[in-house]
Amino acid sequence: MSVMNPITTYKSNFRWMRNAVLLASTLISGTVTAEDKPMQAGETGRVESIVDGDTLFLDSGLKVRLSSMQAPKLPLGRSGFKAWPLGEEAKAELSKLTLGQTVRLYYGGLTRDRYDRALAQVYLLDDEGEQKIWVQEEMIRRGFGRVYTWPDTWQNSSLLYEAEHEARADKRGIWGHSYYAVRSPDADKLAQDMDSFQLVEGVVTSVAKVRDKMFLNFGSDYRTDFTIYVSKDGQKRFNANGLDPLSIEGARVRVRGWVEMQNGPMVVLDHPERLEVLD
Repeated sequence: MSVMNPITTYKSNFRWMRNAVLLASTLISGTVTAEDKPMQAGETGRVESIVDGDTLFLDSGLKVRLSSMQAPKLPLGRSGFKAWPLGEEAKAELSKLTLGQTVRLYYGGLTRDRYDRALAQVYLLDDEGEQKIWVQEEMIRRGFGRVYTWPDTWQNSSLLYEAEHEARADKRGIWGHSYYAVRSPDADKLAQDMDSFQLVEGVVTSVAKVRDKMFLNFGSDYRTDFTIYVSKDGQKRFNANGLDPLSIEGARVRVRGWVEMQNGPMVVLDHPERLEVLD
């Protein structure tokens, strides 16, 4: 199966599809990429310690959350929290890649989260102080992270998706474990994944907008089947880039998000980068 850029639009009409491909060549997931919207250079420092597969400390004491990726989670002292599979392996991989190395942070949008962690793209630097390796891209390519975007930050998502597709095709790291397998929109099975972050792939069987609510349905009964709910803010972000979620009826898509139960299982989509349209 070939994969387009993370968001494009779908119709069988050839001319419409040609225009969609042209749109996708300039817009990644309906947002501006880091190439079009420059990142702001931030702190430089040496990586002193590793918390888990997507969090580290610099020698300055700054705690850094690797923005736009999600590694397997560890308990980190949280009572009753069960470690995700390969969490220790992801931490070890980030250690091998960055520990003791000099890095520079880059910001796109929000710079701190509610825990006062830096939300940054992290680059290893060479001896001349130039960018050598984009840590997020490399961790995802090695199979120890998933693309995990947020609407209030930006990054070159196309490169991250390419790295993820490559790792998943080769079953590297987490992609060789059933815990991280891409789910089907089977409502009964997805109900077992409630309150977990999942990638769900299937065909949009119908679309609907009821007042200010927008739904992408994956079965004949919207009251029990899997549904993507496009939030109000999500609709605004789609519209701001000239993209219409209602146009993808009949398309095979892959969405990522936290599974919750609203009638049947549901994922809330609040920005376009978490939706891939496949051909």
